Amino acid sequence: MEYTVRSERETEDLGARLAAVLSPGAVVAFQGGLGMGKTAFARGLARGLGYPGRVTSPTFTIVNEYEGGRLPLFHFDMYRLPDAGALFDIGWEDYLERGGVCAVEWSERAADALPPDAVRITLARCPQGDDWRTITIEGADLP
Repeated sequence: MEYTVRSERETEDLGARLAAVLSPGAVVAFQGGLGMGKTAFARGLARGLGYPGRVTSPTFTIVNEYEGGRLPLFHFDMYRLPDAGALFDIGWEDYLERGGVCAVEWSERAADALPPDAVRITLARCPQGDDWRTITIEGADLP
């Protein structure tokens, strides 16, 4: 399904809507260039899962963990990692078994590690304006 959003807040709201339909063990795979809203979408996922705190990009830490909601959120950023093997080196399989939601930014760098049923999110800039985005969601139906 394709959605058009006009702001960071609308991107977060779409993430919160997706969170409502995710089950334990779900993997959300993001693709999109720098500044397209991947972290904003992940903030919405966290809010939708019931996490009340601050959500930031895990670019330098590789993974941030957010617990305290309906399900924990494990937010990965593959930007600085060379390949899927690096994801396994930081305990990818353990995260999958913990019963939370794994959100992976720059997922194309870890394509070999992603399960076939991963929810795929593609974010792209729209010609209507700098804050507008087209967000395509594959593998989940939103309420």
